[in-house]
This record gives sequence, structure tokens and C-alpha cells, in this order.
Amino acid sequence: MDMSRIAVLGSINMDLVVRAQRLPAPGETVLGESRREIPGGKGANQAIAAARMGAHVWFLGAVGTDSYAQPLREHLLSAGVHTSELRTTAGPSGFASITVNQEGENAIVVVPGANQSLHGLTPADRARIRDCDVVLLQLELPIDVVAEAAEFACMAGTTVMLNPSPYQQLPERLLTHADVVILNEIEAEQLGRDQAGLRQLLITRGRRGAHFRGRGGESFDVPALGVDVIDTTGAGDAFAGACAALWHRGASVAVPWACTAGALAVTREGAYSPEYAEVAERMPSLRES
Repeated sequence: MDMSRIAVLGSINMDLVVRAQRLPAPGETVLGESRREIPGGKGANQAIAAARMGAHVWFLGAVGTDSYAQPLREHLLSAGVHTSELRTTAGPSGFASITVNQEGENAIVVVPGANQSLHGLTPADRARIRDCDVVLLQLELPIDVVAEAAEFACMAGTTVMLNPSPYQQLPERLLTHADVVILNEIEAEQLGRDQAGLRQLLITRGRRGAHFRGRGGESFDVPALGVDVIDTTGAGDAFAGACAALWHRGASVAVPWACTAGALAVTREGAYSPEYAEVAERMPSLRES
């Protein structure tokens, strides 16, 4: 399998995952059934997802100087993600509190910590982006550095893949430099009429799969793989990482594989990303595509 080179500029957090029968209403306290500390963050999740799908991945981001910093760094390394551009900044690392109900739905609160310290690309960041096939971006970092990365990558000839989550108002220079935008149905509604100006758009639809709209009016739908849902945390990240890893093989291959990766992600607790072989087993007709 040919391997793509991907730079992921994004967040890395320690996630405190609490399981309960149901999510609490505002002002309500419910009893939890279990708790686990699991490394996460949209950027780290997507980087690991891409690495497990066979890509060479470099993570551009920051951890703090607290007790979570080393476990977070080791989490990336153990998944095969390169951390030569991972910065250390004074203060706490990113942290997220995640509550998951018995249906696998979740509610998440993120405290950015070190992620909020990234306000510009370093020379090493720029060199890495220039050397990669794809730069994968999300919105858990300050929007100015995300826009800077998209603009620089575009000038360097690196494909810009943007997952605008958690959604916020997007500056024009970010939208105009995005080659591929990946979002869910809620984020698509929030983006509104700006969708029309996008070069390539991928909308994830949960149990209904995904929709792709490309250049020149090309479009197609991909059905979802039927699975038993345990935890939806990180499913979108597994989709985005897999899509980035296989994008060099074309949307007709990347999108179905990403749909399968996203579906398998919900069959485990926490932000799980499947390996290439696990995805290939569920779609043998595309194994050698």
C-alpha cells in the first residue's frame, strides 16, 4: 500500500470519560457508572486515525507542563505519530469532560489549556506542511493559526483538508484555501450558503453514511456500515483521519473507507480508530482499489 504524508495541526487533550444511564439536564445531577482517563482532542484523534490507516503522520500542536503532558506525548508515539513538532508550553495541557449515555450519545466540555497557546506557525511547522501531501485542520485551536496553516499550505501545493468543528464563523481566507471540507449535518446547516463556494464538500450523516460533492458537479452518497453503537465519541475524527490517509487514491475510494472507519469507531468505548486491516475486512471489494 502506498503511504501518504500528512501533517495534522490540532488539539490534544486528556479526556475524562464518564458513563451514565442518561445525560443530565441543566441543573441536574445523575449517578455515573464508570470513569476513565483517555487521551483525546480532535487533532490527536485524527492524527492517530490517519496513522492507523497507514499514513505517515506528523502532529503539530502543544502540550502543557502538567502531569498529563508525557502520557499525551506517549499516546501519539505509541500510535506511530511523529511528534518532532509537538511543542511544550507552560501551564496545563488540554482537558475534556465527556459524559456518555447508554445509547452511546455524548455531551462534551473542553478546556483548551496548551492548545490555546498556538497563535502562529513555527519555521519547523511550515517545513513539515510543505513536505506533506495533506494538512488536516480542525477548530479546537485559535482560528488565526488554522487560517495561517491553510493559506501557507495552499501556497506550498499541499492539499488542505478542513474539519470545521467545533463550528464557528469561518474567515474568508480559511474557506478560500480549503480544498476539502468535512462536516456533519449540523455544521453544514451552520455553514449555510457558504457551502456553495467550497471546492469539495463531505457531509457525514451518522447512521445514513456520507455525501460527497466534488468539482464540476460530481456527487455521490455512501451508505453507513451497520454496527452496534457503544460510544459515538471520536467517530467523526476517525472518518476525517481515514479520509486524509486515503485521499491520494481519490474520493471514490477515500470516502467509503472513511465511512467504514467511522462506523467501526463507535463499536468501542472512547475515541477509537480502527487499523487499516480491520477496515479492509469489512469492505473486501475495495481492498485493492
